[in-house]
Amino acid sequence: MKFKKILITGGAGYVGSLLTEQLINLGYVVTVLDLMIYGEDVLKKNKNLNIVKGDIRDQNLLNEIIPSHDVVIHLACISNDPSFELNPTLGKSINLDSFLPLVQISKNSGVKRFIYASSSSVYGIKKEQDVHEDMSLNPLTDYSKYKMECEKIILKFKSEDFVPIIIRPATVCGYSPRQRLDVVVNIFANLGYNNREIKVFGGEQLRPNIHIKDMVNAYLILLQSEDKKVSGEIFNVGYENVSVQDLAKTTKNVLGDDIKLKNISSDDNRSYHISSKKIKDVLEFSPKYTIKNAIEDLKNAFENKLLPNSLEDEKYFNIKKMQKIKLK
Repeated sequence: MKFKKILITGGAGYVGSLLTEQLINLGYVVTVLDLMIYGEDVLKKNKNLNIVKGDIRDQNLLNEIIPSHDVVIHLACISNDPSFELNPTLGKSINLDSFLPLVQISKNSGVKRFIYASSSSVYGIKKEQDVHEDMSLNPLTDYSKYKMECEKIILKFKSEDFVPIIIRPATVCGYSPRQRLDVVVNIFANLGYNNREIKVFGGEQLRPNIHIKDMVNAYLILLQSEDKKVSGEIFNVGYENVSVQDLAKTTKNVLGDDIKLKNISSDDNRSYHISSKKIKDVLEFSPKYTIKNAIEDLKNAFENKLLPNSLEDEKYFNIKKMQKIKLK
């Protein structure tokens, strides 16, 4: 094991909670820094897990907890456009303004590797079939613009003893201890299972998706790879690029023919088709799980009452939760 101690910002989130669990199982010592607005119970207590309820904007806290860690995996953010637009000032303070101090403190504290979760939304709308890492960025929203700005910041800190890595994930889907039901595949699964009707806004837009287990495995690959292969590099991580209409059809195929698909016109034209060839060629990473697998996992969770009150409980929906607690 090249590294031992890992700090995950946002480690109690949708991807973070599953990643934390996996790292602990593999023998890493993990610190999770998170506001815990969705609850600490998503993390299983373990002697190798240190849970810090705190804010990444608190530089005194960062200076206190970052030293002694080998790696920082930075997941914490106000995620996705609608959540960001709810309070743009809050979004900027967390997603952009806090980033430079976090990187500086990490480097000055002896952190060896810093993995930054950007987003494939930085590409904007592209006509090309396979959008790769060398293409120009055309972010369309403040959320994706700030992701792009953070990419520029982190790459400036590359050195022999500080390895920055940028990952641009597709939309994540599937079951997690901290479940989100406000991303497209998960929305369809929730509505299909519980309402037996799925509203499809538009339908022709392409959406790249990746199963949450593959997303976790991608972070593990970035953690374990040689410096020379990953330092200063950017990797798309996605699997299936399919239309919103096809996502709905797949959901229906898994959950039952009685489900109605209701098409509704939409002015959301965001459509992109990312290529994950680079991470396969450079790091030999290939996804193993499909969108169908993600829907099956969610179906199993619904059947086993793991997601109670899934249409109403705000803990599954970022915007509803942020509004309820008046996050500042």
